[in-house]
Amino acid sequence: MIKVNKHILPNGLRIVHHEDPTTQMVAVNILYNVGARDEDENHTGFAHLFEHLMFGGSTHVPDYDTPVQNAGGENNAWTNNDFTNYYITLPYQNVEIAFWLESDRMLELDFNPKSLEVQRQVVIEEFKQRHLNQPYGDVSHLMRSMAYTRHPYQWPTIGKNINHIAQATLEEVKEFFYRFYAPNNAILSVTGHISFEETLRLANKWFTPIPARAVPNRNLPKEPVQSSPRRLEVERDVPVDTLYMAFHMCDRKHPHYYAFDMLSDILSSGKSSRLEQELVQKQRICTSIDAYITGSIDEGLFHIVAKPAYGFSLANIEKAIWKELEKIRNATVAESEIEKVKNRYESEFIFNNIHYLNVASNLAFFELIGKAEDINEEVAKYRNINAADLQATAIKTFVSENCCTLLYKAKKNVPTDILQKTL
Repeated sequence: MIKVNKHILPNGLRIVHHEDPTTQMVAVNILYNVGARDEDENHTGFAHLFEHLMFGGSTHVPDYDTPVQNAGGENNAWTNNDFTNYYITLPYQNVEIAFWLESDRMLELDFNPKSLEVQRQVVIEEFKQRHLNQPYGDVSHLMRSMAYTRHPYQWPTIGKNINHIAQATLEEVKEFFYRFYAPNNAILSVTGHISFEETLRLANKWFTPIPARAVPNRNLPKEPVQSSPRRLEVERDVPVDTLYMAFHMCDRKHPHYYAFDMLSDILSSGKSSRLEQELVQKQRICTSIDAYITGSIDEGLFHIVAKPAYGFSLANIEKAIWKELEKIRNATVAESEIEKVKNRYESEFIFNNIHYLNVASNLAFFELIGKAEDINEEVAKYRNINAADLQATAIKTFVSENCCTLLYKAKKNVPTDILQKTL
């Protein structure tokens, strides 16, 4: 059981806390309720750009990293379609440095053309390396644009188009900051070797002076129900053909989320999972296969990715996958399979929350989607899923009209001698 303490400052900043006396370290984690889904479709990639800009210096602290390093700490951040998360870990004796740094960049960044240009080039280079010049790098763009026709999940966190970042102006960047980076749009999660009283003292000292801002109400378009199969075939300069399938599923806060998560593990987690056993080990028509869910706060996707073995086509493995999905639709999952997955979730929960930093980020996330105390109910929610729940979810989900299929094919290089004969 993780004991959670909570408080809300007058400016709307939510504070969640857990004391862990087994460590001499403290994690100060700030989650901002802004992600790629909050971007304008013609100005995408801004949430991810800000992940970089936030380390470029603030009004009173021109260099963010040096004070952290001098205090024996570490820091990092990540962005996804739903939120942006920043953290600092420090020895407890130096924890006030984290409150000072995080509060100053929440107050105001040092907006200047040089900082924007430096971080812009970093993001552009990341876009090129990971999505334009890397094998299979454009898959997320292709799959999202096929699966989502209205909801802003239709572009990945990096952005829809590299030009959106290349052409971003300083005024547009400032406007994005003041719209979303506010105490009343953030969660401060503090864990480790620090009392709740000390946490509140430091939070009041450093964050209370920051004024609340006019954060807009989120009113995103709901994605229409997919009513017919969607297919796309592309050729790229990649080593092998790959099959990508995506089925629409519920949002993260829906009770059925846990059934989807369990189905993904029953199908592909570990050597004894169904797809691994049947398609990789028994039939040997795949070299690898995976099933996973996005876990998005809004309605997400259930993915299946497979690479064919030599001598087999994407059509072969697509047919075999559908056969396995039919099995899980037509017959209840054995209790032994279900119990194995439930035990794994329980052990992963325990081990994941041993580390104070993981607890900090997890508490912030659960506070975002409901309340931080819900972290203690997660295992029970998996335990409550039964075979009938899994079958009902599979029956509704694994149908062709709910599927987006991407046939990602390797370009065929024609040998020189054959090409010459043809000419």
